[in-house]
Amino acid sequence: MLQIQVLRQNPTAVKEKLTIKNYTDLSLIDTIIALDDERKKTQLEFDNNKAIVNITSKAIGGLMAKGQKEEAEAKKQKVATLKATLQPISEKLTAVEKQLHDELVKLPNLPSDLVPAGKTPEDNEVVREGGVKPTLPSGSVPHWDLIKKYDIVDFETGAKITGSGFALFKGQGAKLQRALIQYFLDFNAAAGYTEFHPPFMVNEASAYGTGQLPDKEGQMYHMQEDNFFMIPTSEVPITNIYRDEIVKPESLPIKMTAYSPCFRREAGSFGKDVRGLNRVHQFEKVELVQLTHPEKSYEALDEMVSHVEKLLQSLELPYRILRLCGGDMSFASALTYDFEVYSAAQEKWLEVSSVSNFETFQSNRMKIRYKDESGKSQLVHTLNGSSLALPRIIACLLENNQTSENINLPEVIHSYFGEKQFTKNS
Repeated sequence: MLQIQVLRQNPTAVKEKLTIKNYTDLSLIDTIIALDDERKKTQLEFDNNKAIVNITSKAIGGLMAKGQKEEAEAKKQKVATLKATLQPISEKLTAVEKQLHDELVKLPNLPSDLVPAGKTPEDNEVVREGGVKPTLPSGSVPHWDLIKKYDIVDFETGAKITGSGFALFKGQGAKLQRALIQYFLDFNAAAGYTEFHPPFMVNEASAYGTGQLPDKEGQMYHMQEDNFFMIPTSEVPITNIYRDEIVKPESLPIKMTAYSPCFRREAGSFGKDVRGLNRVHQFEKVELVQLTHPEKSYEALDEMVSHVEKLLQSLELPYRILRLCGGDMSFASALTYDFEVYSAAQEKWLEVSSVSNFETFQSNRMKIRYKDESGKSQLVHTLNGSSLALPRIIACLLENNQTSENINLPEVIHSYFGEKQFTKNS
């Protein structure tokens, strides 16, 4: 959530920034400022009347001590009248504050100065590429054929158990998932990230804190009876560990990693772009989260991008890094880098990670603060990134490493998987 003082300081600059994100309801800025003016005016009216009540109430005791009962009774009547006026003012103040909050949460985060203009993924900037695109042998097939050939993922049974878009991993497929998760967590821990194993459901406050609510309410699985939400990523519970807390400045940066299944309703249902493991309703992911000092968050962002890049390099996958344009960024992000790996069998790039700096957008919602040298509370900056999302990583590992006889696996996961390759008869 944007801070109201940011809007008030330079509303024109805010509107220009939001235009980069292709946000069009710019009149909302003026509405919010007007509501804040009304809030301030109502608060002042309440405070003034309350001050008069307090002063008059104190005077009553003095008058009674002097035996001036008539004057004291008159003051009591005045206090009663003033108190009666306080209630409607208080109710108005509560209503205005709620309206102000409800309008403020509709605004997306402001993009960083580094964000390129643009409306679609075609406008994203390629920062750099790495790895080598493989040349596949004759007869190579996409992963949705390979998973049947090696009998490692069963979508039909997954649909029977739950529904379309839910995969049942088995045998070597289940083993590969487990191997990759452990490798990713170990890789992150070696870089100084503390591992957590969070709840896979969160309450409304947690979903609101990281920006999923109200922006992505329709994309989340919701249990109405308990008002819990299945997490779309472990970013949500992990970042909320520090909600409503003041962290020690010397503890920054706080670096966290977690594995979790992720649940997303928006998986889609038709076309090759959502075929096989390209897009599913439940998938596994290892996440990175950092809480940082505001002056060091972009340094931390570069560090996280480098970390994910090294992880992809270790998997020997061809990749590219994109700086997302304003129109392709998430609601809460100030700057996002996407990682895509190249699927040789599908002849296309598949997104496997997003690394983002949210600046104070999330911490303002969650009230995650630290005290500066003067003792004043300041908001931390929050960042997160995937390291990595498994379905498309698995798809590319299968497709890019297939031979006429088997599927080879990158050396770094041999010890985790226990084998060097997939074999048809395992």
